[in-house]
Amino acid sequence: MSETSTDGNANGTNIPVRLSMEDPEPMYRQIESQLRDFILGGQLPPGTKLPSVRALAKDLACSVITTRRAYQDLEGEGFIRTRQGMGTMVAEITEDRMSRHRREPVEGAFRAAIRAGRRAGFSETELREIFSEALEDSKSNAQGGDR
Repeated sequence: MSETSTDGNANGTNIPVRLSMEDPEPMYRQIESQLRDFILGGQLPPGTKLPSVRALAKDLACSVITTRRAYQDLEGEGFIRTRQGMGTMVAEITEDRMSRHRREPVEGAFRAAIRAGRRAGFSETELREIFSEALEDSKSNAQGGDR
């Protein structure tokens, strides 16, 4: 797997962004989704200074256009803000909005799984059993250090 990552910037902020050439997602989307996950997960708290567009592009060995697009999209969504002379930082996000952003992809994945289960002919009871088994498996794996 061909991966590139950045483990820090001039300010020492550790941002382990990884790009994969095998990933069908465009590189700017890979950067966006990873930064969004770091922000939502609390690894990048509000006020954290991010690398400049150029520095990130250099660290990731990708185009400045790619990193600029990722930053523009994240800024449009309100996750980061750029101020002339100050650079780019993680924005303040309300807890309600953070909760919504964390919940949306999980709900979407559940809905997609339910649709797949219905197409496969599973009943609601069978789907609940499958979900319960998967949840139990994930608990076992987390306790066993597989996560």
